[in-house]
Amino acid sequence: MLHIVLVEPEIPPNCGNIARTCAATGSRLHLVEPLGFDVSDKAVKRAGLDYWHLVKVEVHPSLPGLFQKYPQAGRDLWLATTKAPMDYSQARFSPDCWLFFGKETAGLPLAFREEYRDRCLRIPMAEDARSLNLANSAAILIYEALRQNGFPGLLGVGEMAGT
Repeated sequence: MLHIVLVEPEIPPNCGNIARTCAATGSRLHLVEPLGFDVSDKAVKRAGLDYWHLVKVEVHPSLPGLFQKYPQAGRDLWLATTKAPMDYSQARFSPDCWLFFGKETAGLPLAFREEYRDRCLRIPMAEDARSLNLANSAAILIYEALRQNGFPGLLGVGEMAGT
């Protein structure tokens, strides 16, 4: 199972779209505080997120807290950043890897990027483009990781799959 980590996400629709991608792919969503929005049951129901029950979500107080609970995350992780020298097509994703995404206004913390410099990935884009939307970036990397691993548990689904 892929693990998608949003570090201090700020924009509720981005988190909602990423959560929907996680629900559709069976990926686990990890949110690292502080969050720029409320993910309580009441807030989720008010927002009409009818797929939220399909998402495996964990909230962590900090990055060190996440790594304390999941030490294996530090052994198989990839960091999405516009500052990376390597593009995502060069990565070899395992079926249980951890994909980290930073907050919309600042990305991932510099010290974290430096610690895992050789695990930083970027999505190729035009030089003048600042960045892609966070939800789009997450979808690109999630589906590339799934593609590399044969779309585990996802093939053969759909009305026309058996025809």
